[in-house]
Order: sequence, then structure tokens, then C-alpha cells
Amino acid sequence: MSSNTNNENVKGNRPPLFRKMNYILMGVGALLLIIGYICLSGGKVPDDVFDGEIFNTRRIVVAPILIFIGLMTEIVAIMWHPKTPTTDNE
Repeated sequence: MSSNTNNENVKGNRPPLFRKMNYILMGVGALLLIIGYICLSGGKVPDDVFDGEIFNTRRIVVAPILIFIGLMTEIVAIMWHPKTPTTDNE
């Protein structure tokens, strides 16, 4: 009898792995990563010309912070699991 109840739990009585909040957090994290990489990208400058714009605050400070926050958001989105009340049916 116990093998039958185990099969039922495997087939479809468990909640989905990711819920709506997980997908929202993943979207926010991906958006932060995209914005961070856009801030990190440079303009078109010939190779033989030095451009001091590569050392501006946006590329040195803001972009890495956005990328780091985006990566942390993605980790939280994957690990997020809401607390569900446990029911004792036994």
C-alpha cells in the first residue's frame, strides 16, 4: 500500500518547483544583469587612441554593482521557497 501512495506523490501531488515569485525575481535579476552589462560596455574608439572615458564612474563603480546585485537576485530567485503549512494526513 505504501508504494501506491509514493507513486501518487511522485506523479502530481507536489507543488511546482518554481512559483510566480521565483519567476518575478528571475526577471528582475536578468534585467539588472542586462542593465549592468550595458553600463559596462564602451563606445567606439579606435585602438590607437586613448580614451579616458573607460575610467568613468559608470563603468568602474555602477556597472559592477548592478551586475553583482543581479547575480545575487538570481541566486535568491532560485533558492526562494515559500513556507507552506504542513498537513498530517497520516
